[in-house]
Amino acid sequence: MPTVQTNPIQVKGLIKSYKQHQVLKGVDFEVEKGSIFALLGSNGAGKTTVVKILTTLLQPDGGTAAINGFDVAAKPDHVRQAISLTGQFAAVDEILTGRENLIMIAKLRYLKDPRQVADDLLRRFGLTDAADRRVATYSGGMRRRLDIALSLVGKPQIIFLDEPTTGLDPEARIEVWKIVKELADKGTTIFLTTQYLEEAEQLADRIAILHEGRIISSGTLSELKKLFPPAKVEYVEKQPTLEEIFLAIVGTKEEK
Repeated sequence: MPTVQTNPIQVKGLIKSYKQHQVLKGVDFEVEKGSIFALLGSNGAGKTTVVKILTTLLQPDGGTAAINGFDVAAKPDHVRQAISLTGQFAAVDEILTGRENLIMIAKLRYLKDPRQVADDLLRRFGLTDAADRRVATYSGGMRRRLDIALSLVGKPQIIFLDEPTTGLDPEARIEVWKIVKELADKGTTIFLTTQYLEEAEQLADRIAILHEGRIISSGTLSELKKLFPPAKVEYVEKQPTLEEIFLAIVGTKEEK
């Protein structure tokens, strides 16, 4: 067991290439316990590669990454015990019902009363009425909600959400936001990637922008807003949105 108290996620100098293309060129960041950390970046920036490395699905070419003090490459089994991952696409068994999917995962995690665990999550995600239908009959939004529910079975210490609300309608997205905030309030560490900048604006305690393989800016929303020119005064004072900040920072780096 690690003896030194560290942040639950620590990444230093992370490097990863695919053939001749270097995706990550020395990525550094840390995530504090019980916080929501959002990693932003354009398509192909390397967000999912970072997630795959941190969740032991991919080996880095260089640098280090640790979860709860355990190196993801050297101690993958220890890492997997503490984490849960919801990827970009719903990973559910379409032959089983929603309830059966949840019970199966609860049994794999050796939880007491798997049926009660399933019932609680079905209710929490508004899937009780569809609990005994095969997942093949679910809409895309329902599958996504079930997928996120599956990631919460066993109350993992660290949850990775890779674009978790893709395909959800506005109401379902807001419900996911509410659940993510509740989890963080109770001490769960959340690592989030998203293509919705409003999502990061609503949820994140800290935000990092990944561009061309490196973290080019990071901080709280207030700190990032200071990088943007003063608010334009038209008829009312207009504060910059996170989307404007993101584009301004990326554009500035590209111009150099």
